Amino acid sequence: MGKKDARIDAYIAKSAEFARPVLKYLRTVVHKACPEADETIKWGFPHFEFRGILCSMAAFKEHCTFGFWKGSLMTWNGKPLQPVGETAMGHLGRITKIADLPSEKTLIGLIKQAAKLNEDGVKPAKKAKASEKPTVPT
Repeated sequence: MGKKDARIDAYIAKSAEFARPVLKYLRTVVHKACPEADETIKWGFPHFEFRGILCSMAAFKEHCTFGFWKGSLMTWNGKPLQPVGETAMGHLGRITKIADLPSEKTLIGLIKQAAKLNEDGVKPAKKAKASEKPTVPT
């Protein structure tokens, strides 16, 4: 069984009222899909780890988000998994209620896919570095 983190309880408790059931549900589904996942807070919001960062969730004033650390390597419905829209981080778009989420079966499948990538040690391709920094005229 993965390690639960009391800071996640506190994060959920201080979140907006609409966000609490969404965050609790996501947390439950992550642990159902990957019982060995550990919880932690990174960059100020909840993350789940299994042999590396697996996924994360966050709550804002009017919406929640949920995303996968290696989402660029994942597929959903036979297509590459992409962040949804420009107004919300994460791969599932702006979430304001549990009904905004894909089915539990789909979520479990995505979480298991992410866990398998970590278990297999798959790394995302590194971004190319800029060859030189531009010179600023003085």
